[in-house]
Parts: sequence; structure tokens; C-alpha cells
Amino acid sequence: MYWILFIGIALMSWLVSANLKRKFANYSKIPVSNGMTGREIAEKMLHDNGIYDVQVISTPGSLTDHYNPANKTVNLSEGVYESNSIAAAAVAAHECGHAVQHAAAYAPLKMRSALVPVVSFSSNILSWVLLGGMLLLHVFPFLLLFGIILFALTTLFSFITLPVEINASRRAIAWLSNAGITDVRTHDKAVSALRSAAYTYVVAALGSLATLAYYIWIFMGRRN
Repeated sequence: MYWILFIGIALMSWLVSANLKRKFANYSKIPVSNGMTGREIAEKMLHDNGIYDVQVISTPGSLTDHYNPANKTVNLSEGVYESNSIAAAAVAAHECGHAVQHAAAYAPLKMRSALVPVVSFSSNILSWVLLGGMLLLHVFPFLLLFGIILFALTTLFSFITLPVEINASRRAIAWLSNAGITDVRTHDKAVSALRSAAYTYVVAALGSLATLAYYIWIFMGRRN
């Protein structure tokens, strides 16, 4: 049953990822009516929300866009930073949505930020702890239990990420419309792009939960 679930989630993840890439490829060819680039849109959204201490910078790669609360930077990938497409507008506004969350002390974002050091530490050792726990299951079972606890933290992080990402997209969608960045021709496309991006986080969280359940099942099976 687990392998059926695992394969199902893996297939869902592939479909969601492929759909996201297809939409962004298509929407990257459609310009916003005012011709503003991702950088300009990001700066306008920040200023419209009274935020002047966040810098918008370009970062290498594709779909590497993110907001860094540590140094207060909105990092836009090169294709978003310089592009005037509806895809770039959606991504730029979404990342600025995180900056607005930060400024407003949005609780789920604060929780996620607090977990970052713990999750980063867990990720560095998790694979080795789980592997050792599986190999030494009947000799030192608490090693696997420790691995399960670490994995549970990463799963918790995945689920806390969901409201953070969904809320950032809602802020972006509302602002894009109110600021006149999108219109009747492009607004639905921005909504569609951000919704597809949100699905990737949902699938990732479900996959993490299924994997956590699998390790718990192995640990409990040893006791029976």
C-alpha cells in the first residue's frame, strides 16, 4: 500500500512540476500592459506597502526566486528580474508578498523562520541517521527513532510552509489587480501561475508526510 501511495505522489509531483514549467514558459511570452519588469514591479509593491528597507536583487538560475528575511532582500532570477512578462510579474509580486508578511510579523512566517536553523541541521545528517537506524534497527532502535524525530521536523516545516506560500500568493494577486499591473487579459494567467506554484508545496508536504509514516511503520513493526 505504501509503494502505491509513494508512486502516486511521485507521479503527482511530476505532473504538477511539468504543468508549472509549461505555464511559466507560456506566460513568459505574454507582456504586462505597462511594460514593467520584474524588478520594477517588486520595487513598486514594496513601496506601495510602505517598505523601503528591502532591496531587490538579481540571482542566478531559473525559478530560484526567494525572499531572504535575514538580509531583507527580494532575490529574483535573471529571467524574472529583467522580464516584463506576466509570469515575471506574478513571481516578483509573490516574493514581495513574503516581504510584506515579514513587515507585518505574519505568524506562520515567523514560525517557519524559527525552524530554518533546525531543519538545516537536520537535513545535513538526516540521511545518515535514517540509514544507520535502518541497518541497526534490531541493535540500536533509538537511532531510527531519532531519525524519525528529525524527519518529523522537516515534515512540520513543509506544512508550515503551505499557509506562508498561499498567503503570499493571495497578497500578490490582490496587489497586482489593485495596482493595475494585471488586467482582464492577464489577471487570470497570473492567478493560474501562482496556483500551480502552490500545488508544488502541497505535493511536497504530502510526500514528506507519507515518507514519515513509512519510517514510523518500520519502527513500530520492529516492536510487534
